[in-house]
Amino acid sequence: MIKYIIKRVVILIPVLIGISIILFIVSKMMPGDPVRMMLPLTIKPENYDAAYETMRARLGLDKSVVEQYFRWMYNIIIEGDLGFSALFRRPVVECIGEPLKNTIILNACINVLYLIIALPVGIRMAVKRGSLFDNGWQVFSLATYSVPSFFLALSLIFIFSITLGWLPLSGMPNASLLGGFDLFISWVRHLILPVVTLTIISLAGAIRYIRNAMIDALSQDYIRTARSKGLSEKVVIYSHAFRNALIPISTIIVGVIFSLFAGSAITEAVFSYHGIGRLLVTAVQGRDTMLVISMNLIFSVINVTAVLAADIVYGLIDPRIKLK
Repeated sequence: MIKYIIKRVVILIPVLIGISIILFIVSKMMPGDPVRMMLPLTIKPENYDAAYETMRARLGLDKSVVEQYFRWMYNIIIEGDLGFSALFRRPVVECIGEPLKNTIILNACINVLYLIIALPVGIRMAVKRGSLFDNGWQVFSLATYSVPSFFLALSLIFIFSITLGWLPLSGMPNASLLGGFDLFISWVRHLILPVVTLTIISLAGAIRYIRNAMIDALSQDYIRTARSKGLSEKVVIYSHAFRNALIPISTIIVGVIFSLFAGSAITEAVFSYHGIGRLLVTAVQGRDTMLVISMNLIFSVINVTAVLAADIVYGLIDPRIKLK
C-alpha cells in the first residue's frame, strides 16, 4: 500500500506542475495591471513613474516570465507565501482565511444532510425499482438537475424570506453584535436557505448514481446465492450488495469530503454569503491576478488529492484490487 501511495504521488507531481504552469500563463494573459491597482490615488503625477517602477520591482514583475514563475513556486512551496492581493492590499493567505472558514461551515452542513438523504434514498430506489417511490425520486432528480442553482435560490428567498418572512434574505451573522446562543441561532437562520439550495442541487445526480450502482450489485450471481441460502433481505442488501457497490459510491463520498473546501460561487453570490466562491468571483471582477491564480491552484491541489484519496479508498474497500 505504501509503495502504491508513493507511486501515485510521484505520478501526480507532473500534473500539479502542469496545472501551475497553465494557471501562471493564463494569469499573464489577463487584462489589467496589478501594479497600477496597488498604487494609491494620492500620488502626485511627477512621482507616479518612480512609484510605479518601485512597486513593479517589489512585486517581482521586472523579472523575466520564467523567473517570475519559479519565484512564485518557491514562495508557495518553501515559504508558504501565496502572494499579495492587489484588490484587498494584503497577503492572499489573509484574504482567504475567513471565507474558507465560512465555506467549510456551509459545506459541512450540506454534506451531512446530503449523505443522510442520498444514501438511504438511492439504496431504496434500487430495491424498489419501478415502484412509485423510485419513479417519484427519479422525477425529482430530473427536475432539480435541470433547475439552475440561482433560480432555486431566488425562489426560496421569495417564498421563505419575502413572502413568509421566516428567514433572512441574505448576508452573514454579525458576530460583533451577537454572542453565545444568539449567534448560533443567527448562523442557523442564515444557513438554512443556502444549505437547502445546494443540497437539493447535489441530490439530483447522487441518488441516481447510488441507485445505478446498487442495481448493478443486486443483479449479480452472489446476490441470488445469498437469497437462496435464506438470508434476510436486509443482510443481502447491506452486507452483500451495498459493500460491493461501495467502489463507485465511494467516489461520491470522497468528493463530498473534499468539497468542504470548495465554494459555490453562484449560490454564495445570491445569498451574499462571504465564502471562498464569492471571493473568487470578486477577485476575477477586480482583476486581482495573484488572488485568482492562488485560489485556483489551491482548488487544483484539493482535486488532485481527492483523486489520490479515492484510489486509496478503492483498495481498502475491495481486496480484489491489487495495489502493486
